[in-house]
Amino acid sequence: GAVPIVLATFPIAAAVPGATRVFDIVFVLVVVFTVVQGGSLPAVARLLRIATPVTPRDIDVESAPLDELGAELMQLTVPPGSRLHGVYLPELRLPEDAAVVLVVRDGKPFVPGPETRLMRGDQALLVSARGSRAEAERRLRAVSRAGRLATWRGEAGRPTEVD
Repeated sequence: GAVPIVLATFPIAAAVPGATRVFDIVFVLVVVFTVVQGGSLPAVARLLRIATPVTPRDIDVESAPLDELGAELMQLTVPPGSRLHGVYLPELRLPEDAAVVLVVRDGKPFVPGPETRLMRGDQALLVSARGSRAEAERRLRAVSRAGRLATWRGEAGRPTEVD
């Protein structure tokens, strides 16, 4: 489509009389033929049976076991009487490689943010690197026993015989 238009500019550059009219005709013909050919191409391809059907590509989803990722999945329920009630997630001070990834409250799951508070009866899923699971558990135990200032109150979150 571009070659005829470029060639039609040469007479204009040489100041040939009537060159503008030739350019206009060439331009219109190129546009018309492009629209006709482009619009009819899919129909002609189907008629000649050379078109491949368009199928949407599905996404590739991989599920990797946590063992392969070197991670641990923990579930936590905030029991009645726990000092976890009302604690904002950042106040848990979990290890860097541990996070609360899902909270289920009143049967409704949601992805928590930094403004999320744990409430009595909440169930939470935590993911941590394998090496920091024990530290994350200790911290959760400490906050559950002594509240957000557990470390200041001397609570280390060590397991008891009941745990």
